[in-house]
Amino acid sequence: MRTRLLVLIGVLVVLLLGGTGAVYAYDHSHKGEIAEGERVNGIDVGGMTTAEARARLRAKLLAPLDRPVKARYKDHTYTLTRRAASIGVDIDGSVERAEAASREGSMFTRTWRGVRGESLDQDLDARITFSRPAVRKLVRRVRDSLNKEPVDASLDLAEGRVDPKPSSKGLAVRARRLQRDLERELLDAGTRRVRVRADVLEPKVATADLAKKYPAILMLNRSAFQLTLYKNLKPAKTYSVAIGQVGLETPAGLYHIQNKAVNPAWTMPNSDWVAPADRGRVVPGGIPENPLKARWMGIFDGAGIHGTDATGSIGTAASHGCIRMLIPDVIELYDQVPVGAPIYIA
Repeated sequence: MRTRLLVLIGVLVVLLLGGTGAVYAYDHSHKGEIAEGERVNGIDVGGMTTAEARARLRAKLLAPLDRPVKARYKDHTYTLTRRAASIGVDIDGSVERAEAASREGSMFTRTWRGVRGESLDQDLDARITFSRPAVRKLVRRVRDSLNKEPVDASLDLAEGRVDPKPSSKGLAVRARRLQRDLERELLDAGTRRVRVRADVLEPKVATADLAKKYPAILMLNRSAFQLTLYKNLKPAKTYSVAIGQVGLETPAGLYHIQNKAVNPAWTMPNSDWVAPADRGRVVPGGIPENPLKARWMGIFDGAGIHGTDATGSIGTAASHGCIRMLIPDVIELYDQVPVGAPIYIA
């Protein structure tokens, strides 16, 4: 009885040793292989040797990343090459981790998994590296190329020209967004294209605003005895006028309409051409003795624009410094020129 038991135990030991040996042989034969269901960045490497896995990852992962990333804004293109970005992929480390994951557990569990055809269903991330300073350098290049400040519309009447400088819009690249998009695309084997996004900057003063700011501008050409009205920054009408005589010239320079009046009273000035007894006397408006006919637009120190019944003086230097106009003309002009409107006298 005892002998039979020993024989049975011996047979069991032999069978166990044989089975273990078979398991060992099976497991050893698959050493250096990656288990089914293993992926690296979504690329299937299951059932491959480590050498085959490296070759596949280089073809499927590294080769696409070798294409440059291009950032585009309309017709501008900016390129970041793999070399400039120092892109690197840890192929060897990824394969080693995939192999290590495949060898987890005991030889029995690995053999059982293999015999049953079970899959690990595991996706490992390949370590992809790049140079952030290189990305920031490209972002700066894009920003320096595209960024511009908005320009306000402006008008400089000091030179005696109604020559408005139009406004223009500015542009501001969204630098942080661009850097994030570039970094994402460097890690992706997809389109390798990035859209540069930018904000349009509106000027504070648009060209249309400038026209509203200057609804009327007057330009007096003394040598031609002509007064031109500009509306919406464009010449609207030119009038023949009389200007100050020699010694009592209409003052040159840039001024503004200071005040306006209909049939204004006239205070006789303290001037040599006025009798001393009359200096300071106020002559009511609308009477023949008042030379300021119909309308008045004051300019500077007693000088202004007014109507006259001395029609023969139009086109000559005949006044005491004022700008004389025909009565119908001054009435027409009066309603079109607000207080504060500029007048340039050349």
